[in-house]
Amino acid sequence: MAVALRLLDETGLADVTMRRLAGALDVQPSALYWHFTDKQTLLAAVSDRILDRAPVPPEREGDTWAGRALAAARALREALLAYRDGAELVASSLALGLGGNAARERLRAALGLGDFDAYIVDAGADAILQFLLGHVAHEQQRMQADSLGVIAAAHAVRAEDAAQPFGQAAAFDFGVNLLLDGLAKHVRTPSPAAPLAV
Repeated sequence: MAVALRLLDETGLADVTMRRLAGALDVQPSALYWHFTDKQTLLAAVSDRILDRAPVPPEREGDTWAGRALAAARALREALLAYRDGAELVASSLALGLGGNAARERLRAALGLGDFDAYIVDAGADAILQFLLGHVAHEQQRMQADSLGVIAAAHAVRAEDAAQPFGQAAAFDFGVNLLLDGLAKHVRTPSPAAPLAV
């Protein structure tokens, strides 16, 4: 898996093929098919490895469900940013129903600390995960374009961009917090007490 991750960083997702990976491992491509049925299965395993490397934020006394969810989202963002095309790879594996559910389960665990109905926990975790993947994919595309000099040539920095009060990490936090604020409206409220019988 380490070689596949290195290949991903060096060549990008489009060029991670069974043949290229076999060459990097100095084996025949057919040898890889003993372990992976096809390229998508291989990429799903790489996707899982990326997500497995996301640090688990330490639990602190007084943590709230929202604080834990934000910490989980930040850790997953770091893991995706650590590898070229990490968000695109994970998104494509999830879209095909391949690989594990580590990212979703981390978010579900955090939201599960709140007093939500189960379907809200599931829907909330999915919404945060979709935002996470989209935000990081956009970040990685911009970084790649910037490294190639495409952004400077095609898009001059606008005055309103220069006045932006925060960078990508803060913009990410802002987006996650918007979702968490919306979820807070779905916290179950206790039923009013029944009137006392007289």
